[in-house]
Amino acid sequence: MNITIVAGARPNFMKIAPIIEAIQNKKKQGFNINYRLIHTGQHYDKNLSSTFFEELHIPFPNTNLEVKSGTQAEQTAAIMIGFEKELIENPCDLVMVVGDVTSTMACTIVAKKAHIKVTHIEAGIRSGDMKMPEEINRIVTDSLTDYFFTTSTYANENLEKLGFSKSNIFFVGNVMIDTLLKNEARLKKPNLWHDLKLSNKNYLVMTLHRPSNVDEETQLKSLITHIVSLGKEYPIIFPVHPRTQKLLSALNLNFENLHYVNPLGYLEFNYLVKNSLAVITDSGGITEEATVMNIPCITLRDTTERPETCDIGTNVLVGNDSEKIKNNFEILLSGNWKQGKIPELWDGYAAERIVNQLINLFDL
Repeated sequence: MNITIVAGARPNFMKIAPIIEAIQNKKKQGFNINYRLIHTGQHYDKNLSSTFFEELHIPFPNTNLEVKSGTQAEQTAAIMIGFEKELIENPCDLVMVVGDVTSTMACTIVAKKAHIKVTHIEAGIRSGDMKMPEEINRIVTDSLTDYFFTTSTYANENLEKLGFSKSNIFFVGNVMIDTLLKNEARLKKPNLWHDLKLSNKNYLVMTLHRPSNVDEETQLKSLITHIVSLGKEYPIIFPVHPRTQKLLSALNLNFENLHYVNPLGYLEFNYLVKNSLAVITDSGGITEEATVMNIPCITLRDTTERPETCDIGTNVLVGNDSEKIKNNFEILLSGNWKQGKIPELWDGYAAERIVNQLINLFDL
């Protein structure tokens, strides 16, 4: 069995790493299972260097389609053209896509038109927010997927409501957490820890990149000013996303307790999260990691495709509602944040379950 695995952005590689390891382990046991890793190049990230792959023990891609930036339509078209050529030159039995980036959707369409079966890792998650490109990617991908691997029972329920057969839906857990648990003991202190004189549970971490938060200057200025004021007793470490950097440079927002830093590597960033008092973010993936590390998480979004992080974990949605943000800061700083639990099957063995299921499905 030959599987073509698609990754389009940095988080995708973190999710496919444990799957590839599980495939390699099964191959050593004598199972006829092989993979080919394709990087579409959707996100051109300098951090996707040899250091990144070596640091997390991620295999280098077999090929890079080198799509890079462009509008949604331009990227989708370029990915489809490049991936079609890849499948013609390297036929496979199954295409595996992960997450909800443009590459996930585009490669799914190409595979199905080539009459190749598709399996979607992180299938079934929904935010209900059609303004998010990721939500459209999820809907299109799942509408064409043959085998659904889910991170939660919520995702199972979403797929079942849409009429997909239960026999093709497999609740396996969260591969992102496989990577986190495997590397947790290797997390490393960034240089800024000493430079900023940080100490355990005595600082906040903030990340912002959603268009709804960063694309409008007045909104971004108001949001940051409010958060900095509420957290004035603590250093706030803000690794700045490239799309946010452009706006911030024009706003000239300088506060004594706000520290802009360059984007960090996986091991350094998660060290900061694990030792922080709390995280303020608009990222979905960080809410998962914060939940597993039992770190309070304030999410600056009105919706989430990961409701388990709120219902079970340490996450709370506040949108950009100043009153909600203030109320949750008060709860945090009073030491009364809710006690979260780790969602079911977020135990480090999701990838193993996925590969075992594929072996059963294809009678290997």
